[in-house]
Amino acid sequence: MPHLISIIDDDPSVRAATNNLLSSRGYDVQVFASAPEFLRSEVLAATSCVIADIQMPFMNGLELLRQMRNDGRQTPFIFITANAERSVRARAIEAGGICLLAKPFTTTTLINCLIAALEGLDDTRK
Repeated sequence: MPHLISIIDDDPSVRAATNNLLSSRGYDVQVFASAPEFLRSEVLAATSCVIADIQMPFMNGLELLRQMRNDGRQTPFIFITANAERSVRARAIEAGGICLLAKPFTTTTLINCLIAALEGLDDTRK
């Protein structure tokens, strides 16, 4: 079964570009404009990895991760941000993020983070 990647970002251009990139690599991708939209979605339980912006209205990426952990979901997270200051990076990794990618990020960097996240997920299923 292919991995389902959920992309949550309030910027439509980032959602579209990341969706196109991952879809072209054979991933099953769903996109969401907000964390609450994702949490209400039918794909929440099937999501193999979340790629979420840290700064979003309504609920930011760190709050989304905390909510999912509180709900018992251990889905791997990759954070993306326009503000990659050291303190932001530390909070993202401390919260449980696999990677924090600064916008604009390279294809290689995103794919490497995604592979690491999915390998970790596959290791827990063995």
